[in-house]
Amino acid sequence: MGRAILKENPELVRTLTELRHAAKRHDAPIWGVLARQLARGRHQRTPVNLAHLERLAQPDETLVVPGKVLGQGELTKALTIAAFHYSTEARAKIHRAGGKALSIDELIKSKPNGAGVRLFG
Repeated sequence: MGRAILKENPELVRTLTELRHAAKRHDAPIWGVLARQLARGRHQRTPVNLAHLERLAQPDETLVVPGKVLGQGELTKALTIAAFHYSTEARAKIHRAGGKALSIDELIKSKPNGAGVRLFG
């Protein structure tokens, strides 16, 4: 019997389940850590602004944010960012900078073993 997920958002429940399966299936601990962080309460997850990503991320890096990406600040680097949720402005700025805004499910499919993915947030 699997672990009970006490969340009301069906998209979050599906994402948590997929992360836990991917962690076991591909022996990728990053997905398990991400699932634990995403399973915390919404108020315990700090939103990440693009200005923060601009300062700390390297060009062409792949990042995963357990929570929401907000559009404050400018982004000049082409980053691949996966997050549970984006503000409309953040998604537009990421694409304008030449980057990609992915869902967590899309990132799991493109990098199932988690190699080259940096957890941010």
